[in-house]
Amino acid sequence: MLPLPELALIDLDGTLIDSVPDLTWCVNAMLRELGLPERSESAVRRWVGNGVERLVERALVDDIEGMPEADLRARAMPVFMELYAAHGAERSRVYPGVEDGLTYLADRGVRLGCVTNKAERFTLPLLEALGLRARFELVVSGDSLPERKPSPRPLLYAAEHFRVAPSACTMIGDSRSDVAAARAAGFTIVCVSYGYNHGKDIRDERPDVVIDSLADFAQVFAAG
Repeated sequence: MLPLPELALIDLDGTLIDSVPDLTWCVNAMLRELGLPERSESAVRRWVGNGVERLVERALVDDIEGMPEADLRARAMPVFMELYAAHGAERSRVYPGVEDGLTYLADRGVRLGCVTNKAERFTLPLLEALGLRARFELVVSGDSLPERKPSPRPLLYAAEHFRVAPSACTMIGDSRSDVAAARAAGFTIVCVSYGYNHGKDIRDERPDVVIDSLADFAQVFAAG
């Protein structure tokens, strides 16, 4: 078991919320407007995790490593941004066990923050719409700082905000970016098995613990 942290920072997409249904709808609405073929939801699940800009780039070329031509990207980006701002919280859902897991931590005095690579203009409305915003004392979005995950800077910024040593902090996420950021910041790292992680098994990244639900926190953290 891990020691109960003083601060837990939790990723958004793929950890707290399954946002892929909305992202897929918006990607395909954008592609239709541009006269391009639609993409599958399974493909979008592999592409998410590095911010919506990178998602759009991957969707335009149907390739996780690809990059569209500059003029196509310039035409596509504002179309997607407008669509996602209007339709980003219609199909997304909170994963089972999230509410129980957040309550478990809060009841034991753990401070809670959300750290995501999603831009603030999309992050805060999504958290509000799904009833999670009030759970977090701090939300660090992908454009809150000059760097985002896998950089440790968002995590260290949050630790400093709460005046908690990194060694007393845990990151909870679903991707290799979460693992890399946590390791570089000196946090422990707990990952969920159901997240996106570009279609790869998160166990390959060797987080400290892998769980199937945030409701499993009682089996992860020593009682505080």
